[in-house]
Amino acid sequence: MPRTKEQYEALRTATRNKIHSAAIKLFAKKGFAATSVQDIADTASISTGLLYRHYKTKDELFNELVSYAAAGLEKIVERFKNDTSPAEMIRHFTLEILNDLRKDDEFANFLMIMNQSSTMVDPSPEVQYLNKQSEKMFKQTAQLIEKGQELGQFKEGSPIEMAFYYFASIHGLTTIKRSMGERFITPSLKIVTEFLFK
Repeated sequence: MPRTKEQYEALRTATRNKIHSAAIKLFAKKGFAATSVQDIADTASISTGLLYRHYKTKDELFNELVSYAAAGLEKIVERFKNDTSPAEMIRHFTLEILNDLRKDDEFANFLMIMNQSSTMVDPSPEVQYLNKQSEKMFKQTAQLIEKGQELGQFKEGSPIEMAFYYFASIHGLTTIKRSMGERFITPSLKIVTEFLFK
């Protein structure tokens, strides 16, 4: 009995998800250049032929992951622009990150890919867009901190320096998470944001 269009689409989506998951893991661990199409296919438990049916090149796959990350950053920037209390916004955003770190390695791996993208010598348009969104998110975070300071929610200090420290802490946690694996202990919200809140 032939598959329905819905069944075909569900299989296609499941395969793409397996490819994405394998690629994120490998790109984060080995880097883009050192990861082969065969590595991705093996990790996803599919044939290279099937992988090539979804993506013509490794670059196309990488750029799709980068576009996904850029879209996520775009949403965060928009969230940070609304009228919600800066303290609530930072608390909620930080909790999401800490929950992701507690759950699995996907967030840590994605952040590693974003870091790799920022140092590429000849970046694709997708990577350039991701880098622009990263810069926008950083600036929007600094503005959010400044607004929180004006409202008496955050400690005094340079909003730009505080934004740098905030993201450096998150990047540091993801690096340690990747190297320690099961032994990693996700810190509490209070510890991560102690430098910021009054």
